[in-house]
Formats: sequence, structure tokens, C-alpha cells
Amino acid sequence: MLILTNVRVYTPLDTVEPATLIIDQGKIVHLRAERHPRGEDLKGALVVPGFIDIHIHGYGGHDTNSGEPGELLALAELLPRYGVTAFLPTAVTAPHEELLRVSRAVAEAVRAQGDRPRGARILGLHLEGPYINPEKAGAQNPAFIRRPSWEEFQAYWDASEGRIRTITVAPELPGALEFIKKAVKLGITVSIGHTAATYEETKAAIAAGARRATHLFNAMSPIHHRAPGAAVACLLSPEVVVELIADLVHVAEPILELAWRTAGTERVALVTDAIPAAGLPDGHYALGGLEIEVREGVARLENGALAGSTLSLDRAVRNMVSLGVPLPQALAMATVVPAAAVGAGELGSLEPGGRADFLVLDRELNIQRVYIGGERVI
Repeated sequence: MLILTNVRVYTPLDTVEPATLIIDQGKIVHLRAERHPRGEDLKGALVVPGFIDIHIHGYGGHDTNSGEPGELLALAELLPRYGVTAFLPTAVTAPHEELLRVSRAVAEAVRAQGDRPRGARILGLHLEGPYINPEKAGAQNPAFIRRPSWEEFQAYWDASEGRIRTITVAPELPGALEFIKKAVKLGITVSIGHTAATYEETKAAIAAGARRATHLFNAMSPIHHRAPGAAVACLLSPEVVVELIADLVHVAEPILELAWRTAGTERVALVTDAIPAAGLPDGHYALGGLEIEVREGVARLENGALAGSTLSLDRAVRNMVSLGVPLPQALAMATVVPAAAVGAGELGSLEPGGRADFLVLDRELNIQRVYIGGERVI
């Protein structure tokens, strides 16, 4: 049994202090505003739910497209350093056989983790493509972009043993709306992204069941006062959760604030879109078969297009707070909102009976400790 006392707990939207947190067998069994005489006194430190990254391609040299379960498990052990206790490895557009290997690797890695993971929980797979618009490829390799194929996707679904949680689709592609409807029936979250869709085409995808927007504003038809486009359709649809890359590079500060004020905290999920080069020195790397250069921490293709990020989720939270977002709301965007967006509602909040995946932070929001299933991993 673990007893932590004299802490400020963000659940994340409610604050309990001075609080005592009691953990037993991986679950929270007690959370009250009181001090415990036998608890470890953390002297007012902050306790918050573990962060959940639902869009990440790698970190520290580990690549989610490797097709190797060991790579995913190594990534899972690395991510708690940045406060991540659960994540959705995200595959970039690639040849059919590679995506089959990626799908199998995720299934194997999830089985290997079991109920007591040594690192961040692997929640399943996010396929960012290959059914996207080549005009909005961004850092996706256009050589492998293709039209939606249910038969092909079914092969990925079977290889993953039903562990595909999210797929990014451009709704203007031929057959996309029917594809979205079928995916939704399987319980998959369809995300609108890498798209040149009009406002009307995007609303049709939402009516078909799409419920998320992949890195809002990026690789997406821009806002125009006479052609509002995909971003506006997603922002104005109360059923859609929008991803934001809050590295202060992908989206300008006023637009981050605009998205938050328009969608509200409960519809914004902070993501990193981090690439394998994240956490490594500046230099030349590869992503999905494309050459990229990381300079001053910003990754770009040779043509200057942004190529994912080197962001970490703890930094994203601090960035949102620096923009004036209250801490509970910034925490919610990295915890309870992404959890709900991928059907992992058992994660992302701290309450009696819930999983004991949480962080201990100092007053500057730096990570001091990380617990997963009640076990300290950092």
C-alpha cells in the first residue's frame, strides 16, 4: 500500500488539498482533503493524472513504423520521463506490407505489456493515413498515399487483432464517407486530417461518424472568411475533439487560444506528433522514407514543410499554461480529453476505484515522479 499526503491533487478539473492519496493493488482506494499521519509528506507537491498522447510517431530514436514490438516497448519505457503514462503509437503512410507489420507489432506489444506494464500503456494503433489527400501530404510520403479500401483496411484490422483505435481520413476522397461509416461500426474513432475538404465535405464526414480532427489547422484547408474549410467545420461541431500541437511552432499562439476558446477545454486534446528524432540532437533524419532536418528543435522536409515535432507532452502543458490557460484546463487537455477521445475512459482522471496512473510535479510543473498502476517508474 502506498500513502502520499500533504499534496495538491488535480483530478484534473477538481482540486483537493491538502490531500491524502492511498494506492493499493494498482488502484486509488482513497482520495480526501486530509493529512495522514503515516503517509509520505510531499510538502504540497502537485499530483495530476498521467498524460496520454494519442498522436506520436516516436521519440529518442524509437520509430512506431518499425514493425518491431521491441521498439514499441522501448518507446513505452522512455515516455514516462515526459509524463506520458499511456499512448497511441501512430503510423505514417507506408506500403501495405509495412502497415501490416506495424499492425502486428502493436498487437504483440500490447500482449507483452499485459495488465502490469513496465512503461506507458500502449492503447492500440493510430493509422495516420494512408487514405489522405496527396495535396495535403505534409510529411507523409506521397508515393504511398491511396484511396480508401475497406478490403485493405480489414487486413490491418485483422493483423492488429482489433487494436486499431483511430484512423485519419481525408473525407473528400472517393469512397471516404462509406469507409468512415464502416470504421465507426467497428468502434474506431475516425479523425479528419491531411485534407483539402470544404466545410460542407467535412460536415458530411462528421455526419457519417467522424469524431476527431488530426492536428487541427496543419495539413488542412485554411480558414477563409468566404470558404471556412475543414478547421472551422471541426471547431463548430460539438461532437468533434480537435488535436492541437502546442509547440508554438505548428500553430501560432493566438490561434491556439482561438481554438481553445471556441471548442472549449472538453474538446481539445494536446498531442505531440513527435517523430523518432525527438529528444535527439539537431541533424538529418528520416520519417516514412522522407529525409528531414531538425534545426533548433524544429523538423522540416527539404521543401521547408514541417515534419512532425520534437515536442514532449509535459512541455505542451506548460506552453498552454504560459498562454493563460488555467492549469486544471491545460491538464485536462492532456489527460481526460484524449482518454475519452480514444475510448479509454478508465484513464485520464484520479478518483477512488480508478487506475493509479499519476504524476508528481513541482510548482513549475516539472516532473518529479511517475506512477503507473501504483508502481513508481520515474
